[in-house]
Amino acid sequence: MGGVDLDAVRFGVLGPLRAELAGRTVGLGGLRQRAVLAVLLIARGRMVSAERITSQVWEGSPPSSPTTLHAYISQLRRALEPERSPGAPPRLLVREGTGYALRTDPSAVDAERFADLAVAGRRALDGGRPGPAAELLTEALELWRGPAYADFDGAGFAFTEAARLEDLRAAAYEDRLAATIDLGRHAAAVGELEALVAEQPLRERGWELLVLALYRSGRQGDAITALRTVRQRLADELGIDPGLALRDLESAVLAQDPRLDPPPARSAGTIGATPAATRPRTAPVVPAQRSAAAPVGNLPFALSSLVGRTDDIAAVDRLLAEYRLVTLTGPGGVGKTRLALETARGRTDSADGPWLVELAGLTSPELLPATIGAAVGIPGVSSAEDLAAVLAGRRLLLVLDNCEHLLGEVTTLTGVLLSRCGGLRVLSTSREALGVEGEAVYEVRPLDPDGDGTELFRKRAAAVLPAWSPDLDDLDRIPGLCAGLDGIPLAIELAAAQCRMLSIGQIADALENRFDVLVDGPRDLPARHRALESAIAWSHRLLEPEERRLFHRLSVFAAGFDLDAAGAVGGQTPVLPPLSALVRKSLVGVEPGTAPRRYRLLETLRQYALRELDSDDLARTQQRHRAWVLAQAESAERRLHGPQAAVLLGRLTREQPEFRAAFASALAAGDGDYALRLGGALYWFWYRMGHIAEGLSWMSKAFAAAPHAEPAVRARARLAVSGLSYLAGQPAQAYEAVVLAEQEAREAGDLMAEASARVYQTHFGVLAGIPVDAPALARSAVELARRAGEDWLVAEALMVQGMLARVLGDLPTAATVLAEAVTTADSCGHDWAAGSSAWAAMKTACDRGDGRRALEVAAGILDALDRHQDVTSRLVLIHTAAHALVLTGQAEQAALLMGGVEAVGRRVGFSPELMDPLDGPREAAAVREALPQDKYERLVARGRELSLAELTTLLVGLLKTR
Repeated sequence: MGGVDLDAVRFGVLGPLRAELAGRTVGLGGLRQRAVLAVLLIARGRMVSAERITSQVWEGSPPSSPTTLHAYISQLRRALEPERSPGAPPRLLVREGTGYALRTDPSAVDAERFADLAVAGRRALDGGRPGPAAELLTEALELWRGPAYADFDGAGFAFTEAARLEDLRAAAYEDRLAATIDLGRHAAAVGELEALVAEQPLRERGWELLVLALYRSGRQGDAITALRTVRQRLADELGIDPGLALRDLESAVLAQDPRLDPPPARSAGTIGATPAATRPRTAPVVPAQRSAAAPVGNLPFALSSLVGRTDDIAAVDRLLAEYRLVTLTGPGGVGKTRLALETARGRTDSADGPWLVELAGLTSPELLPATIGAAVGIPGVSSAEDLAAVLAGRRLLLVLDNCEHLLGEVTTLTGVLLSRCGGLRVLSTSREALGVEGEAVYEVRPLDPDGDGTELFRKRAAAVLPAWSPDLDDLDRIPGLCAGLDGIPLAIELAAAQCRMLSIGQIADALENRFDVLVDGPRDLPARHRALESAIAWSHRLLEPEERRLFHRLSVFAAGFDLDAAGAVGGQTPVLPPLSALVRKSLVGVEPGTAPRRYRLLETLRQYALRELDSDDLARTQQRHRAWVLAQAESAERRLHGPQAAVLLGRLTREQPEFRAAFASALAAGDGDYALRLGGALYWFWYRMGHIAEGLSWMSKAFAAAPHAEPAVRARARLAVSGLSYLAGQPAQAYEAVVLAEQEAREAGDLMAEASARVYQTHFGVLAGIPVDAPALARSAVELARRAGEDWLVAEALMVQGMLARVLGDLPTAATVLAEAVTTADSCGHDWAAGSSAWAAMKTACDRGDGRRALEVAAGILDALDRHQDVTSRLVLIHTAAHALVLTGQAEQAALLMGGVEAVGRRVGFSPELMDPLDGPREAAAVREALPQDKYERLVARGRELSLAELTTLLVGLLKTR
């Protein structure tokens, strides 16, 4: 059978779409035919249904017939596999179930090669090796031939992927220039950096690098000019100040901080690596006077000065000293949240915390325990009882913000926690009291219009218009204006924000007219509420039509969003001008220090905007929001098993409120199929980050809402149910789900999902005690994974096969297979599979009594854990390492580690012994039995005093002294 060598096919998307076969350009046909190929390339080896291809390629046009799509597929096959024999099955562009898939190695696509090189370059840069970093990043950037997916500018199917790649390109370019500066070629970098900031003036890192390069080139005056330029640019276009990094750099330049000086010249022989002590700083410079100690808890830093409230803070503080539950009540915008945060910051009687739990974006009451647990560092909590069990030994202050929309659920949960956790105090904000026994209620009053209200207006007006100097008439009118706003801080700040556009007289006149319109509003609303709504409506009335439309549509976001998200969901092009106007007018806030910039609506403003959005526009906007959310999830999911996993997991965590909002709106609209697709895409995120109960809850609702979903959709969603059930300690349910997933994937022709399901049938079946031919099933899983063509899946299949061999007592085979799993995982950057396989290899070495080898393996795992900040994986590693230390005669150090693992695990609701019932108890017993009981207990008690960071430092020290 003739055919093409698949390794000889190369695809380019970093510019106009192109394909090469053995170095020769391949003709890909017209625009729509090339769009079909682009859709398959974006899917990254996954099957895409024919219906979905058609809807995306013919977006905004009458749908094509299946015959046309089939003709395009046939022509692409002839172009890409010209030597395929007649009648022979295609090997590259294959039919799977109801759709098609492009079976090509990721390295055959220039975008994948670029991303891998960019990640490797960044790691080299962060590791103090600017020479290799510059080479890797230059190689990565040379792959670009123009804008990503240039043929499809404006096409919805390519928007998210193209934006992602362009953002990576900008970051890689900045990294390459940072490496140039680190190599001492700062003068040469200036020209490129000046062009960069001219092209992308709102990316602050480019300005940081330009300032540093100018300073090191002996051009301190030009560096200061650049700092002034970026400050003015950000103020004019976004109405914000520079981020923390630029402000710190400005301070360092003005002080001529010696840390900004270039390092001593290095010889060519040492150019690849820079000692940490002398490495030049291309990261932000932190002033020496700042404390390096991280604050306890998670309270955000105040972004503006507090005006007044001194007496209120003292009163609430006294109540907290006497009562374990204090609730701040009052109308929206009166300042309940700010008062709660300022009071909490002043508390010093909590052993940990204070911890802020923001409830405004939570729409599913059943997720309340999980939301509180995640905020205080306890992932995976699913009930009030679980949360109370973990918090029972802690002494902390919990700040529950915006409880009114979940009043019943918050009341019940707070009552359970306070009755079972003696060291807990709760400070809540709500528009009405919780009604819990023993609750103290403090009503937050408006500001005095003649005193603090006037001072607040003057300070906020001066912030938006620094040159503003009120005359006597203005000073006389401000107290009356504040009185008209009923002293509500939010209303006063909204009014003050208009000083950039209007005089005090104009503001007062506009406000007076607005009150006239609302004077006959609902009389059952309190006067302060009517005044607050008047202030918001008045600011809303001043918006231009395109600004008002965007303001309404942005209300579907549950939390923050970036510029691309605003454009995709808002449905307006260009989106920057109206969004900038909303920022200037204080209707949209900027989250400081974010790059790219992220924005947010205050909850009161979001609710107002949402109410103003008519039902038809709301439905269309929610649909765009769901499409954007799914694109984000699917784009990340395709790369979560590779070298970008750590960055992507952080990004998905940030977007979690949007996932929840999309689930809720899809289920409300009866779109269960969408919910299943989104759950399938988020499975690995849920699995890695410990969102077990939440994932299972959404999947249960999605399956109930879509009883007749397509097999391909059900299969991937079923994989999520299977994996999360396993983590929940339900192996029988996990096995049942994974068997169904394989059947549905086979029916759909989804080879990737079928292989994924087969891989874990062995593991779950053994754990559940199901009579299966485990060795044969594991071998077939490896074969099927190889057919699927994804190295990360092959690594996981080998990992499961090696674990099974160890359980069956075949240690030589286990060691060989696990070593192959690690090698395969390392080759594709799948840190989780490499670490899990290496952990199993550690246990295999311990089975042989080779503790020294087990510790050598442990040393290799720690680096990946540092990148991913995976607490539970770190704890199981330390637990197994303690067993290995006993085997090497270091039982006392092992007992210290065991004590620390026990204490840290209790604080986050995790136990290695329960998670690993086959080996965890045996490892603990080995340490316990290696020492006299009294000595063991003393050492474990000392270990319980160690933090996770201290445990890691201790283990690293032990590994170095082996």
